[in-house]
Amino acid sequence: MVARLKEHYRKEIVGALTNEFNYKNVMEVPCLVKVVVNMGVGDAIADAKNMDAAIAELAQITGQKAVIRKARKSISNFKLRAGANIGCMVTLRGDYMWEFVDRLFNIAIPRIRDFRGLPPKAFDKQGNYTLGIREQTIFPEINLDKVSRVRGMNVTFVIKNSNSAEESYALLKHLGMPFAG
Repeated sequence: MVARLKEHYRKEIVGALTNEFNYKNVMEVPCLVKVVVNMGVGDAIADAKNMDAAIAELAQITGQKAVIRKARKSISNFKLRAGANIGCMVTLRGDYMWEFVDRLFNIAIPRIRDFRGLPPKAFDKQGNYTLGIREQTIFPEINLDKVSRVRGMNVTFVIKNSNSAEESYALLKHLGMPFAG
């Protein structure tokens, strides 16, 4: 079965973006390629169990096992050695990506305390959008009793065929991202 948001993108959003930006071909329309979820676990240097907990929580949130990221170089001020485990990440593509984006926009983000909308200026030069989340507990998949420490994460939406931040903004707005203003 095709993801609900993917079907909505194909049937309605492609046509709306084609009319809005006067694309000549359907292949010119901006499209979501992948979503990268990154969680820094700096306290894993002192205790390796923190990394295991972070990987388990990220797997519950995304439905895919996380990959451990290692430090590239040593930094003495942070007591960090090259090759030490300092984070974990998941790259979502296909139906997993569409399901995650649907749950993020419709279930998780509205659960943020004092939420007034996401900043519309977090686009880079290529049109990708990065969102910072302060707590992993906004996702309903996480059991609050088993959370040892509240951790933040970065979610990056990689968008193909976007020539500007305006096109990426329009795509994410049509997908249902709650921007401020």
